[in-house]
This record gives sequence, C-alpha cells and structure tokens, in this order.
Amino acid sequence: MAHQDNGTPRLAALAFVGAVLGASALVGRRNAPDRSHPGIRRWYARLDKPGYTPPDAAFGAVWPVLETGLAVGGYRLLRRPAGDARNVAVGLWLANSAMVGGWTQLFFRERRLGASAATSAAMVASGAALVWTAAKVDRPAAVLAAPFVGWLGFATLLAGRIWRDNAASGPAPDQ
Repeated sequence: MAHQDNGTPRLAALAFVGAVLGASALVGRRNAPDRSHPGIRRWYARLDKPGYTPPDAAFGAVWPVLETGLAVGGYRLLRRPAGDARNVAVGLWLANSAMVGGWTQLFFRERRLGASAATSAAMVASGAALVWTAAKVDRPAAVLAAPFVGWLGFATLLAGRIWRDNAASGPAPDQ
C-alpha cells in the first residue's frame, strides 16, 4: 500500500514536527548535565548509578537517532488523512515528544528522582500506545517509534534504580 500524502500539507507538517521536537530539545538542552551546567553535572556525577549505566557519550549518540525516528514518524502520521486513529496517533506522538523534555526537567533540574522514574514508566505506556495506534495508520511510523519505547523501558529501569539507590540525596539547592 502506497503512503498517501493527503493529510497535513508537507511544509505545515515539517514546521509542526520541527517546532515540537525543537521545543523538547531546548528544554532537554537546558537541563543537560554537561559543562554548560556545572551544578547539574556535579550533582549527576555524584549520584550512585548502577553498573549498567551507559557512558555519557552513549546518551549523546542514542537520543539523536531516537529523535530522528520520532520526527520522521510524526511527519508520516501528520501526512496521513485525518481520522480518529490518525488523530489519536498524532496526539500520542505529541505527548511523548513533550514528555521527553519534561522528564529532563524533573530529573536533572528539579532532581525529583521518584517523579522522574514514574514519568519514565508513564512514557513507556504512552509510547507503547503510540506504536500500537500508529501501526493502524502508518506502519513505518510505528516501526520508527519502537526503538524509542525500547530505550524508555531501559531508561525506566535505570531511573528506578537511581531513585532507589539515592533516596536520601533529595533535591539540592540551586545550581
């Protein structure tokens, strides 16, 4: 079955995807534990993390790939004809894209480890719903979202373990 392009116009779909993922990336960047945020970086470095925590460079390599998959998948969904399933899939895509930035705010900036672990688990459920719903509308969009859900599953295990192992650290003063 050929991909029908009679949903949102191309430029509007591109602009929408760019705005949504751009805003999420800006929030995530604002909270990154890198050299531009030394307080966040020090706090994150001091956390007790499990041995299966990927090196920092892995996060920098994984997220652009996941975001690209979300961008292409979101674009494909927007280009499909409007209808209930397509609109639900776009809504789930939008919610998941927004939650990525929100998670970084909770974990890195606000240092709310329990809330970030719960949010991560909610993102797994919402991401799985995105894949399920997108598969009914545009199978490639669903396939492109699947690695995101897989990574979120791993991230939820990691966030839960960090929360458990650092329960006493709590929020710290301003960065």
